[in-house]
Amino acid sequence: MAAILPVSASEQTAEPRPPAPTPIRRDDRLGDRVFAVLTTGAALITLGLLLGILLSLVAGAIPSMREFGLSFLWTAEWDPVKERFGGLVMIYGTLVTSIIALLIAVPVSFGIAIFLTELSPGWLRRPLGTAIELLAAIPSIVYGMWGLLVFAPIFSDYLQIPLQNAFGDVPGFGALFQGPPVGIGILCASVILAIMIIPFIASVMRDVFEVTPPMLKESAYGLGATTWEVVWRIVLPYTKAGVIGGIMLGLGRALGETMAITFVIGNVNQLNSVSLFDAANSITSALANEFSEANPGSLHEASLIQLGLILFLITFVVLTASKVLLARLERAEGGRS
Repeated sequence: MAAILPVSASEQTAEPRPPAPTPIRRDDRLGDRVFAVLTTGAALITLGLLLGILLSLVAGAIPSMREFGLSFLWTAEWDPVKERFGGLVMIYGTLVTSIIALLIAVPVSFGIAIFLTELSPGWLRRPLGTAIELLAAIPSIVYGMWGLLVFAPIFSDYLQIPLQNAFGDVPGFGALFQGPPVGIGILCASVILAIMIIPFIASVMRDVFEVTPPMLKESAYGLGATTWEVVWRIVLPYTKAGVIGGIMLGLGRALGETMAITFVIGNVNQLNSVSLFDAANSITSALANEFSEANPGSLHEASLIQLGLILFLITFVVLTASKVLLARLERAEGGRS
């Protein structure tokens, strides 16, 4: 029988020795350097492309900026024959259609995301989520053709005409619903844009809602909170950055959409009234329709490039505003804590 050796008190209380550190090999350091160079190069290439696009737009728009100055922003005349150009109609159409589309899409997307993460049964959650993601993959020209051939007649018969009959004679407010009942126009284009950006916003909201720690929600439910209270007081504060990011993604898609809005906005370079049913134009549809017809180096081409520069700046302002909003929300939350 083997003898049991006594263990001293010092050996009993001694802490185990940590394992010896593995020496860093030279090839590991080289891999880190190569990785750092590649990632830095990718970031610099992105910044370079952004700066190159901006400089090319500014260079192409210089003749128009010299000719019209800041009055280009509030001039509604667009006459290629007389070479008199103003971007008010396109800027107005772009901003109004995007804002209305966002007002329609955000509540719908929020409801979809809440249903998928909090209320949907398990057997329906995955098929419905896949269907929403498939909507985002439909080409924009398909949305445009469907909007012109199918949605516009339905929109005219079941929405435009009833709204005109109900509110057309209301002083002041009725001016928003004037116009020929042909279906196409600002409101029709806004609805098509809303349908297009709903999958993007809903998918992002669903993904960020799912990263909320289950313990936080279960604790709120355990205290007697309703589903709406859990969403409003737990989920939204925890995921506000992702929610705002998804909304900005949808707004960027709406601002830059070309083919779908070209089919249904009417492509009229006139601003006759404030009616939501009037035909109008947008920056992207003007570029799609007229850029190939503009003579190289002409004032017409420079004015179109200036419209592209204005759209670039609008997108930049939107992204900057979203960053400022997030910073203020975080600062306010830190102050409350």
